[in-house]
Amino acid sequence: MEVAAQPEAFGFDPETTALIVVDMQNAYATKGGYVDLAGFDVSGARSCIENISKVTKACRDAGVLVTFLQNGWDPAYVEAGGPESPNVKKSNAIKTMKKRPELWGQLLAKGGWDYDIIDELKPREGDLLIPKPRYSGFFNSYLDSALRSRGIKTLIFTGIATNVCVESSLRDAFHLEYHCLMLEDATNHLGPDFIQQASVYNVATFFGWVAKTEDFCAALISKEEKELSNA
Repeated sequence: MEVAAQPEAFGFDPETTALIVVDMQNAYATKGGYVDLAGFDVSGARSCIENISKVTKACRDAGVLVTFLQNGWDPAYVEAGGPESPNVKKSNAIKTMKKRPELWGQLLAKGGWDYDIIDELKPREGDLLIPKPRYSGFFNSYLDSALRSRGIKTLIFTGIATNVCVESSLRDAFHLEYHCLMLEDATNHLGPDFIQQASVYNVATFFGWVAKTEDFCAALISKEEKELSNA
């Protein structure tokens, strides 16, 4: 099976492919979530959510494994790292809570609203849900073993933020020998628009391939139609 992509067409087998939905949590995609409170524009998340909804449905219908990544830490933030951890020093969630102590224990804390996957994209039976304590979904998580134990070789990336957790996870996947396709209109960036363009360039040039949601879904639907015609 093949989908139109940059820099060239991308071939994949649905049986050995997983959709990766990165951090589609209230924290990153909803007004009042951490990203909004930290001063980033979350308005672009709406089209991202709509396209992820389309691709998750298409993947489930075609038998492609749907995998959700969920970023955050325990309510005491022990998992975030010690006081000298670069994660603690750079985390915009932690910096926001230090500026606004009344938010302490709320942002990206497991069990809280901020940490939850948004209502429109709640995981379903048969999906994987993988917690992660850092930008990359592969760091200190069981993502790699969960995928390899199911024979997965190809990953389709969607989610937030294109330039942070999506790209970090995709880069690690590349180094772990997965073939990676990013659906650029099913991702959303943090920062000015050139950030999205830079991530698309990096992925298409160095780490994988880039396609549109519509083209990927069309490839999956054509597979289903062929199977029905052969039945």
